[in-house]
Amino acid sequence: MTAVAVGSVDSRVVGRERKFLRRARYIGVPAAVATACVAMYLYVQSQELDSIESRIINARNIWTAAVEQIEIALWATALTLVVAVPLGIALTRPWARRVTPIIIAVANIGQGVPAIGLLFFIYIVLIRSGSTAAILGMAIYAVLPVLRGTMVGLQQVDRGVVKAARGMGMSKQSVLLRVEMPLAVPILLTGVRTALVLTVSTAVLAAFIGGGTFGELIISGQAQGRPLAVAVGSLGAAALAIMADWVGGIAEDLLRPKGL
Repeated sequence: MTAVAVGSVDSRVVGRERKFLRRARYIGVPAAVATACVAMYLYVQSQELDSIESRIINARNIWTAAVEQIEIALWATALTLVVAVPLGIALTRPWARRVTPIIIAVANIGQGVPAIGLLFFIYIVLIRSGSTAAILGMAIYAVLPVLRGTMVGLQQVDRGVVKAARGMGMSKQSVLLRVEMPLAVPILLTGVRTALVLTVSTAVLAAFIGGGTFGELIISGQAQGRPLAVAVGSLGAAALAIMADWVGGIAEDLLRPKGL
């Protein structure tokens, strides 16, 4: 068997292994999360809850907390994309080289500040709405990974490909939309996935400013000395974060251009 044939067989084997691992991840992650949630449900049902625990741990509170956390995360991620992607594109253009370090430094500060401190600052100084302040705070907190993903994705595009496209008569805008952005998608999607997980996992802090989420169950359980409520809230928050990463992984696989 020639070296070319061996290489072809190896690549097919690697391809099959990747497909198997991808399918296992698609099925295994939600199955594990569902198993953990069912186990917690059965455990709670087996316990005799007192009046305080019953007021905290019930289907209505859990459903409301999940919806609030998902809404905050989705709105925050959408706001982050609206700001960070165009900004990242602009900062890779030659005319923006002088201001790029300044913008990156500001984005670093936005993520370097403790999330809870950022939320309280926005709530006290700017917006007296817990959920709205949480959305804005989470969006600021998640700007950096999307901004960096956009910039790195565009910067790693082969300049030879860009010059060839320009040589074919394509305008700068056409090169950006039809050449650079498609080639930058894999790295950009990684940044978006990171931002989504960040917003989902840190959205629990919205409870400190009246924004609800699973943080409400955690805080109430801790204040009332009910560790079971804390465990339920923690599991709910963790399950949403894991599922957000799972959805982000699927989006990466589906939206990644073929051949990249």
